[in-house]
Amino acid sequence: MKLSNNHMTVPRTCTGYDSQFGLSRRRFLSQFGMGLGGIALADLMASSAGAKTTDAGVLGAQHFPAKAKRVIYLFMSGAPSQIDLFDYKPLLNEQHGVELPDSVRKGQRLTGMSGNQASLPLAGSPFKFKQHGQGGAWLSDLLPHTAKLADDICFVKSMFTEAINHGPGVTFMQTGSQFPGRPSIGAWMHYGLGAENENLPTFVVLKTKGKGGQPLGARMWGNGFLPSRFQGVLFRSATDPVLYLNNPNGIDTRSRRSMLDRLNELHQIQFEETGDAEIEARIAQYEMAFRMQASVPEVVEMTGESKEVMADYGPDVEKPGTFAANCLLARRLAERGVKFIQLYHPGWDHHGGLPVALPRQTKEIDQPAAALIKDLKRRGMLDDTLIIWGGEFGRTSYCQGKLTANSFGRDHHPRCFTVWMAGGGVKSGTSYGATDDYCYNIAENGVHIHDFHATLLHLLGIDHERLTYRFQGRRFRLTDVHGHVVKSIVA
Repeated sequence: MKLSNNHMTVPRTCTGYDSQFGLSRRRFLSQFGMGLGGIALADLMASSAGAKTTDAGVLGAQHFPAKAKRVIYLFMSGAPSQIDLFDYKPLLNEQHGVELPDSVRKGQRLTGMSGNQASLPLAGSPFKFKQHGQGGAWLSDLLPHTAKLADDICFVKSMFTEAINHGPGVTFMQTGSQFPGRPSIGAWMHYGLGAENENLPTFVVLKTKGKGGQPLGARMWGNGFLPSRFQGVLFRSATDPVLYLNNPNGIDTRSRRSMLDRLNELHQIQFEETGDAEIEARIAQYEMAFRMQASVPEVVEMTGESKEVMADYGPDVEKPGTFAANCLLARRLAERGVKFIQLYHPGWDHHGGLPVALPRQTKEIDQPAAALIKDLKRRGMLDDTLIIWGGEFGRTSYCQGKLTANSFGRDHHPRCFTVWMAGGGVKSGTSYGATDDYCYNIAENGVHIHDFHATLLHLLGIDHERLTYRFQGRRFRLTDVHGHVVKSIVA
């Protein structure tokens, strides 16, 4: 037998905790009369702000040299229109108002929102496109700041999915399954690679404040069937960034520490009686919360940032909870060892009024996203930080509802959409994959969500087929039983 960071295991070919064979380290030491209460407390009290953690994850080390150490995922919830942002299709402008050809649709499934329309008129983009950078990437005039950094970005224009509605679509992108209950990307990353800073969560979630749109439930950043300590921690734009983190009125730090010590003793008794690994997770979460009382206020405090940096992110950076403020906070979290930072920006579900609504959305995200790339690059962090931008699927090239001279909408379209990535070992200044002239089907180099996840893990030094977890008699992984690394976009 061998003792790993998290548990005792019988050697086997597949990585992952097996409940039939596993003994937690705490239970092992307790059975040998070594009680962990004093050991754990001494270790916790010896920790200091920014201290490195000994949690190396279930893998212990990457399967091969990693190109990225951390991920910042800018998720545009609601599905932005690739046709109006990245995928230039002059034929659509020429055939504006013409019926979508049956030879293009090929009888493919439509949503209930446009499937019963008597007509499916093509809708060209009202926005102007230009090529940018040495790679000649096409971007619309809605993204002027992003366009200036085209040579730092890899555009993947041939993403596709089976999900056609938002709930399954977002769940698929975030967990590798359309069905709730699977671990999210950040949870898998923490489980496999461990933590770098024991005073901050390894997986942090930020949502733009005050945005409507499709609901974003905690399952999107949940741990699924992994132990609960791997779930993401939601930071709010409020006096208390993390709920229940601060002490109640009348309780000081010394009293809080004493209470946790007594609670840990009770948990230890319960664990020795039941052997439930979730009790260990509960203890770890209480202790993390105690340490975060000092680390979180420091990381969310922006007063130390220079005027130049603040100006780069745009005027909204001064407003907590905006996408701009969250992008700057993401950089600060990345500097402090947070491995997976998930930003959600809702409001991209433009079934109608797209010519007016889409520019409002892009104005909120264009400058901050570009500033994040520049900021990381200036600090020497872009090379090992993978930035991802994209939604859950694309939008249709035909109009949902009535097509008028000044307004139209686009329905959900899973057959093709665009995401972009920067830093973290991807080939910069490139565009990968292509769609047909109607932006309806993939013409070359399709990238499925499982391929996307396999490539993401590859950039982190992980073989996606070897990071698994045994649950209900089966070894699960982020990519299910699919997925191929898209080596053409790896630098």
